Amino acid sequence: MQLRRLGNSPFNIAPIALGGNVFGWTADEKTSFALLDAFVDAGFNLIDTADVYSRWVPGNQGGESETIIGRWLTQSGKRERVLIATKVAKLKARPGLGAANIALAAEDSLRRLQIDTIDLYFSHQDDAATPIEETLGAYARLIEQGKVRAIGASNFSAARLAESLAVSQQHGLPRYESLQPEYNLVSRAGYEAELEPLILRENIGVISYYGLASGFLTGKYRSEADLSQSTRGRGVKKYLDARGLRILAALDEVSARHAATPAQVALAWLIARPGISAPIASATSVTQLHEILAATRLQLGAEDIAVLNQASA
Repeated sequence: MQLRRLGNSPFNIAPIALGGNVFGWTADEKTSFALLDAFVDAGFNLIDTADVYSRWVPGNQGGESETIIGRWLTQSGKRERVLIATKVAKLKARPGLGAANIALAAEDSLRRLQIDTIDLYFSHQDDAATPIEETLGAYARLIEQGKVRAIGASNFSAARLAESLAVSQQHGLPRYESLQPEYNLVSRAGYEAELEPLILRENIGVISYYGLASGFLTGKYRSEADLSQSTRGRGVKKYLDARGLRILAALDEVSARHAATPAQVALAWLIARPGISAPIASATSVTQLHEILAATRLQLGAEDIAVLNQASA
């Protein structure tokens, strides 16, 4: 498998990252362990989580995903084979990007993950109330202490990301080497208009999320009746319009040409996009995971990409 350099960071990553948002939610610990083992044994290496995962589940406090990953790392002995990405700013108990909060949140994540160093630490969302220099200074101290190797930004606007890069350069502070935006065949405009030119110009690696648009791009949601069959059904209702159905038809066309699934085609389209290092994909079974990972072996031709681009324009 051909690995990809993540921005100017020291990391070479496989072209799909495993989303840990389902751990402690739709995947229990046993299933999560099986998914993590299958992912790494297939040659992939980037595991993405956050301190807030899976806070939204009744009875959870946040940190459940990190805790499960930490137990797996300890029991599997596979720490040296993976890169761990986690995030700070959204957890109710550790909100924002203030220096004190980042320091405390990092310690919490390290403890739950049972590791000494977070490979890639993301600002999970922008914090306009905190000076950028303060935030980056906090990351600088974590890097100096060996607790973080590189940093990234998630859900940042192009303007704020550009401002952060300028502050990094001006003050000699760590810069965001990765961006984590929402990006997929049905959600293109917001990223492509402003963020894509910026990341290409600045050589920032992109680890995009919602690559399958909450499951819509798998093709299993094609009518209102399909929405009630899944816990994620309500999240895809907004895509069930003329444009969404046109995109599904294009996925069907390309899938038939390659004897692939719509999900594999949707991810292969992302992997082929300029600047994308790896889309994040989640799975709730090993069978589903293997289907997703097979997207990395699918080579879309110019005609395939044109069909998908036209349908999703």
